[in-house]
Amino acid sequence: MKKNILLLLSFAMMAVACQKDDITVVTDTTSGATNGSDNDGSDTTSSITTDYDRTVTIVFSTSGAASVTGAEGNITALVSGNDVTIRNSGDEKVLYNLSGTTTDGFLKIYSGRKQGIRLNSVNITNSRGAAINVQGLEDTPNKGKRVDIFLNGSSTLADGATYSLTPSAEDEKAALFSEGQIVFSGSGSLTVNATGKAGVTSDDWVQFMNGITLTVSSSAGHGVRGKDYILVSGGTIDISVSANGKKGFSSDSLVRFDGGETTIRLTGNTVVESGDTNRSNCIKADQLFEMNAGTLTVSNSGTGGKGISGDGPAFFRGGTVNVTVTGNNFGSSSGGGHGPWGGGSSNDNSVGAKGIKFDGNIEVSGGVITVIASKHEGIETKGTLTISGGEVYSQSSDDAINSASTMTITGGYVCAYSTGNDGLDANGNLYLQGGVVYAIGKSSPEMAIDANTEGGYKLYVQGGTIIAIGPLENGAQLSQNCYRASSWSRNAWYSITVGNDTYAFRTPSSGGSGLIVSGSEQPSVKSGVSTEGGTSRFNGMFLEDPTVSGGTNVTLSSYSGGGGWH
Repeated sequence: MKKNILLLLSFAMMAVACQKDDITVVTDTTSGATNGSDNDGSDTTSSITTDYDRTVTIVFSTSGAASVTGAEGNITALVSGNDVTIRNSGDEKVLYNLSGTTTDGFLKIYSGRKQGIRLNSVNITNSRGAAINVQGLEDTPNKGKRVDIFLNGSSTLADGATYSLTPSAEDEKAALFSEGQIVFSGSGSLTVNATGKAGVTSDDWVQFMNGITLTVSSSAGHGVRGKDYILVSGGTIDISVSANGKKGFSSDSLVRFDGGETTIRLTGNTVVESGDTNRSNCIKADQLFEMNAGTLTVSNSGTGGKGISGDGPAFFRGGTVNVTVTGNNFGSSSGGGHGPWGGGSSNDNSVGAKGIKFDGNIEVSGGVITVIASKHEGIETKGTLTISGGEVYSQSSDDAINSASTMTITGGYVCAYSTGNDGLDANGNLYLQGGVVYAIGKSSPEMAIDANTEGGYKLYVQGGTIIAIGPLENGAQLSQNCYRASSWSRNAWYSITVGNDTYAFRTPSSGGSGLIVSGSEQPSVKSGVSTEGGTSRFNGMFLEDPTVSGGTNVTLSSYSGGGGWH
């Protein structure tokens, strides 16, 4: 991990900078930049324009050797068939224009300077290693210099199942590999088919910009790996990984979305290799995850597979996130408790198939998050969970939303729907202070809203509009009054009105025990209503401000928590 490089990162990073190596984001992507430096500007969405000192043109061929023009002076070209090796031993910034097709060739560049590669509907397959491999110079202190990949037309790159040409002293980790940073821009498309190693890898960072379309299929390694970070500023990205124990996006530090449309599909399983448990994750961000804008859709059907995970914190501030995890849990777990694995300690090789899971804190202040996990928790943090805005829907067979410490909801729209355990479950205090909360737990003894009273913590209901199918934690402190319905029906539409606000919600078809409601003033509730219009939320289970007609008034009585449902 590099340290102390120029930071252009949000205030959220300050929370972790003192705990681990500084995470560094260089948004060197301004439109119209002309000085070719490594810090040209701060527009993270536009195509980059750099003045290059020289252009080298390379045309690959299916009927003969590749041709190279423009390589002279300190720039030398070694051509053997369609194997092209370039060495830039000078100070020139070079743009390489690539075109043509080869089924048995590659481009390899040695350079200590920033460079550009323009893919002009080029097709490169190398059965012996990487299709494009950018290396530094041996005597360059900072070996990894940035490479700008400009997409023009439709291009394809493919590696081989065996990397037989890699010198022992060099890295070659992907079909498209660079020791330095990689920035994708332009208006074309690139398809990468990886069968030997990863699809795209930088030993530094990777950035995607507006206009590009990248499709990666990997059966051997990660989809995209940026050691220092991965930044999606724009574009359309589609990743499919079938390799066991691999990731769609993998970074030792940061993964951040500022725009674009990203789809990641994993089918590979979690595996144990040489004593290490290699997990199947659509996205793994070791230090920090940020969702600011754009659309992110991930699905994982592998055993022990996760949607989005990391060792540090996560911040969801905007955009749309869709997570679907359908694989079985991996390994085994010992201990008592409830849920598919119980609540006790787990073996070192056991891995739950969870939707979103972070060891650090999770903060949600905006955007729309939808999580469906069929075998384990939907959303889990080993730290605190704070929701102040946005919309969160989590459906799972275990706890729908779980925090190992304090959980606080002050705003936004939150639906926690568990078919086998608790809806909202905090292992510390749980504070409901605002927003709209719809929590569904399994039938007794599970809770709709559960705090760790056994550990001396409490549920605090202090504000917001709350709908619960199932009981609230016994011993809750209710500074805002709660009410229990005299009766309720499954798989039915209800309306709830609090002051001037009206909502409609559909109850689950199974599970749950009892209906609890709370608001800033006593709600009025109707069952069996008809609805029209309104804003649909929570995967279609909830309507905000609909037109409601018909239905039967529901009698409500005061409720203080628990109440014999334990």
